Amino acid sequence: MKPYVAVDHVDVIFDTKNGPFQALANVSASIAKGEFVSIIGHSGCGKSTVLNLIAGLLDPTTGCVLLEDREIKGPGPERAVVFQNHSLLPWLTVFGNVYLAVERVFGVNETKPALAERTDKAIEMVGLSHARDKRPNEISGGMKQRVGIARALAMEPKVLLMDEPFGALDALTRAHLQDELMRITGDLGSTVLMVTHDVDEAVLLSDRIIMMTNGPAATVGEILDVKLPRPRNRLVLAEDARYVHLRGEVLRFLYEKHMHPAVSVARVACNGTRYSPGTPATPQDSAALHPAQ
Repeated sequence: MKPYVAVDHVDVIFDTKNGPFQALANVSASIAKGEFVSIIGHSGCGKSTVLNLIAGLLDPTTGCVLLEDREIKGPGPERAVVFQNHSLLPWLTVFGNVYLAVERVFGVNETKPALAERTDKAIEMVGLSHARDKRPNEISGGMKQRVGIARALAMEPKVLLMDEPFGALDALTRAHLQDELMRITGDLGSTVLMVTHDVDEAVLLSDRIIMMTNGPAATVGEILDVKLPRPRNRLVLAEDARYVHLRGEVLRFLYEKHMHPAVSVARVACNGTRYSPGTPATPQDSAALHPAQ
């Protein structure tokens, strides 16, 4: 299947007060159109760095990041991001927070009634029509995250990027939103990349799981195909031997095979510049860069 999103031989190196820190080394991965892919690995392995590259929030030191064979240079409405922090504007209602994104993307070509219709459709999609006129301080954490998802989907992005969107929620709310996300993305045929620490979440939601080695100089260790039929039911899967096997494969990688290979080969950036990475910084240096994971 032809790649819709491609990360091609990417290195990411940050300048720090202790010298260069290599976060990613020779990372290559792809996502097909309509595919749900998760990235999993230990803290500091560069999962969010990969997502930020595709979001256009970060440029690779070397290598290319492509969407539909075009190099990604900066953020764009065709790539919507949902973070763990819902980032809602507290003075706006649920409708207002979603409408803000809709107006930014479609406001030039559509009338206000059409924009309002788009907004209401997105709110209905995540089951929040009853809370349309409430402000963030009047709704629960799970509902706030639904607003964030509605806001992202209302932009009709080509790719939905999710950075541990359910990580701060309690187990029952998280499970409910996972089921809702499966339903919505399945209905829309969305292309999704999600960063997660949760093994069960990755296996339940994904078509493929990208498993990252430990940093510094993290890279793709293995990619696991999740050949489970859709639609998926978590209660049925809990006793499915295939699900148990896939879950075991991810756990085995994380706890037995997560070492990264040495990297010393020169690589070439999209602009043709050659770069030969130096010795990665020590693990102690990574603490200063953890927010830029």
